[in-house]
Amino acid sequence: MSTASLAPDDVLLPAPVLVVEDDRLMRQRLSRILDEIGYAQEAVRFSVNLAEARAHVSQQPVAMVLVDLGLPDGNGMELIQELRVHDPALWILVISAWSTEEAILGALQAGATGYLLKERDDLEVSLSIRSALRGGAPIDPFIARRILALLPKVPLHTPNDAGEVEALSARESEILEWVSRGLSNREIADQLTISRYTVECHIKRIYRKLAVSSRTRAVSKARQHGLLP
Repeated sequence: MSTASLAPDDVLLPAPVLVVEDDRLMRQRLSRILDEIGYAQEAVRFSVNLAEARAHVSQQPVAMVLVDLGLPDGNGMELIQELRVHDPALWILVISAWSTEEAILGALQAGATGYLLKERDDLEVSLSIRSALRGGAPIDPFIARRILALLPKVPLHTPNDAGEVEALSARESEILEWVSRGLSNREIADQLTISRYTVECHIKRIYRKLAVSSRTRAVSKARQHGLLP
């Protein structure tokens, strides 16, 4: 079976992909999974530490990053935060063995799109990457349970907690409404009879106006400010 046939049928694979992982066997595993999804070998780059990753992104923009947290020269959260500031719409998926609350919440707060444990099998890793490519925010089931357990401890938002946000256009509000319903960029494009790339541009502007870095945060903040029901 060709690798192309395994690529998501409604997604143009964003490239290049940067894999930040110091473990050789894990790099080989992710290389194989990305190949099965449909990525050509030359579309995948590897860095074994933060310094290499920073040097790479300074020379060439990347479209998606798969990052471990425990790296030889520091914590992958540092890189996530730097990448998120530079590109609010970048796909950043953590694939780590760390499952502490500090690691999970720290990575998500830094701007990770999703979080997956290394112990998951290849199919689960592949499905999580595909979900991210379709605009989702894949969270490992174990991680999701940990987050849900923490929710009662989070104080409720009050109107005085946040400042003003820049007004959304009618089209941006319409797209944000579809995002809140869980539709992917492709599905939104089909609903509005526009291109997926137009949808992506609108979503990037929504992120900028709301000062957020993910779909979940965009919906949450829009509700806080009365932009969504």
